[in-house]
Amino acid sequence: MTFQELNLIEPILRALKTEGYTTPTPIQAQAIPLVLQRRDLLGCAQTGTGKTAAFSIPLLQILSQERTNHKEPKAIKALILTPTRELAIQIDESLAAYGRHTGLKHMVIFGGVSQNPQTDALRRGIDILVATPGRLLDLMNQGYVHLSQLKVLILDEADRMLDMGFVHDVKRIIAKVPAKRQTLFFSATMPKEIQQLADTILNNPAKVEVTPVSSTADTINQSVFFVDKGDKRALLNHILKDKSIERVLVFTRTKHGADKVVKDLNRNGITAEAIHGNKSQNARQRALNNFKSSTTRVLVATDIAARGIDVDELTHVIQYELPEVPETYVHRIGRTGRAGANGIAFAFCDEEEKDLLKDIHKLIAKTIPVDESHPYPLKQLTPQERIKKDLEKSKVKQVPSSSERNKQKRGNGNRRWGNKRPAKAQ
Repeated sequence: MTFQELNLIEPILRALKTEGYTTPTPIQAQAIPLVLQRRDLLGCAQTGTGKTAAFSIPLLQILSQERTNHKEPKAIKALILTPTRELAIQIDESLAAYGRHTGLKHMVIFGGVSQNPQTDALRRGIDILVATPGRLLDLMNQGYVHLSQLKVLILDEADRMLDMGFVHDVKRIIAKVPAKRQTLFFSATMPKEIQQLADTILNNPAKVEVTPVSSTADTINQSVFFVDKGDKRALLNHILKDKSIERVLVFTRTKHGADKVVKDLNRNGITAEAIHGNKSQNARQRALNNFKSSTTRVLVATDIAARGIDVDELTHVIQYELPEVPETYVHRIGRTGRAGANGIAFAFCDEEEKDLLKDIHKLIAKTIPVDESHPYPLKQLTPQERIKKDLEKSKVKQVPSSSERNKQKRGNGNRRWGNKRPAKAQ
């Protein structure tokens, strides 16, 4: 199938040709016709499947055709909600690329920067608004954003909005948009609360599911390196001695860990920058731009900050630390091997992470091959050391968490606090 067979208008086909796209990905082939039919859509798709184009291309066509038929005053016709600034910027860039010949105006708003340029653009009038929930609510409350003429509402990466605590903000925004609208809802996973939200806001939706989160792309060559925790930095430097590895995305569990890895790489003459929630918006965008232009060879990221990073020709992803949630492993390696290209994913695993690796193997229903060719093999524990470690593990499991201890102290007096979800480490 080609994009021409999807009955797209000439201005969009011309833009796609300029971008070098002729064949839609599976989710694009399924979703674009449904969206053009004005159906509500529930899409379950992980990163790297082409879902941004799956909703932005038909959205541009719908608004372009309606604009031709109806000379309406400039008002926001479509709202795209995303969890992170980086993802919002990526979507806005996609709209610019695919909609360059449509004449439609779009903009992106997010927090962490001055709102003045954003409010100036809103006053001039736009067709499509891409936004993060917090800044959008601020501008709505100040009277700068009006959604009374909204025709299409799109929620992207809804599961991440839940993880980041944005669901209540999203519900407040949805309460302000017209009931008569088309709604497109995308999420990589479907936890109970996200499914309930989808059921509430979608009207008889068509369902599209491509590459479940439990599967990894066949184009990605995966390897696991067993290594002691204290040798991980040395192993990373060893791997990066290979100059053919030109651009690498490295994942850490924490912001502090990301900064430590960057400091060590820079000390060893390897250009690296970190991207995480403690960085200013300008610093994050500068790091991303440097990575895209190959000024920076290594980008070290936490999971939430990495959502929305879309870099062409990213050949290598390295998991410096294994994630505590096995699905996150799939999200991470999905940054490479996109659109049929080959990718390489390395995972470092120390003694304490072996249980996490077992969970990943169970999820993806395969065993990741072990690379034993490196100079920092995991030291084998003696039987006595093994028994000691197992005892330490069992003690940790028996000790109540801080939240549980707090619950015991407070009793049931503050139910709202007691039911609060624990914050996830970045």
